[in-house]
Amino acid sequence: MKLCRYDDNRLGVVRGDMVHDVSAVLDTLPAVRYPLPDHDPLIAALPTLRDRIDALADAAVPVPLAGVHLLPPVASPRKIIGAPVNYRLHHDEALADPTIHHQTNIMPIDKAGLFLKATSSLIGASSPVVLRHPDKRNDHEIELVVVIGRRADRVTQADALDYVAGYAIGLDMTVRGTEERSMRKSIDTYTVLGPWMVTADELTDPSALTMELTINGSTRQKATTADILRDVPTLIERASSFYTLMPGDLIYTGTPEGVSAVQAGDVMVCSIEAIGTMQVAVTV
Repeated sequence: MKLCRYDDNRLGVVRGDMVHDVSAVLDTLPAVRYPLPDHDPLIAALPTLRDRIDALADAAVPVPLAGVHLLPPVASPRKIIGAPVNYRLHHDEALADPTIHHQTNIMPIDKAGLFLKATSSLIGASSPVVLRHPDKRNDHEIELVVVIGRRADRVTQADALDYVAGYAIGLDMTVRGTEERSMRKSIDTYTVLGPWMVTADELTDPSALTMELTINGSTRQKATTADILRDVPTLIERASSFYTLMPGDLIYTGTPEGVSAVQAGDVMVCSIEAIGTMQVAVTV
């Protein structure tokens, strides 16, 4: 199942190039009041809602995907976790290019650990990346994103995929500089998630997915998740050893080599096998 959020917080199932509105299922979610829940309510309830969602999708009048405004498929992640330099060739290019490392210490992921991004930086595929510091180098980083489906506290690699609700395409946009990663990567609009979430029952093996990012039709990044240094189960084990992961939490799994600067007016097209393609504009 491909689940998307669109327009005025509608929920849809994507089938081919059409969207089937299943927003009525949201009425079954628990009503919330202050204090708000520590997780995304839809992602937490998804296993019990699948039959109802399928039935609503079958009955819905489909609308063209091209005519909707895509929001992040996860509305309320409480944590966005990033995996730095998690592809060997990206680690090598970061060390070799002073405009990437800015004399900062680029450590392997086993030493650097993970980092957090502000949830306020999250946007969907139909919204543009807005360059807040256009005088600096702003880079694209395509990534496979894991959506956590249930509470995960110190889980093992062997069990890790049982905690995954689904996968999406991510852009971990980055301002290069001497500031901490979390600051440079948490600018408004610098965390793109989309175009939808593919549920884990449809994407059972994230270990060898091809990915590609083009800028204005020119390929900048092209690799496979088989090149990753620490795979999805390892990242979940590592993250959950430090944080209790909650439904809707996002893990950006790292980017391959080929990162480069974007400018206002550029159009990024990001594709990951078994998920799909999203087109994201760059503005100021």
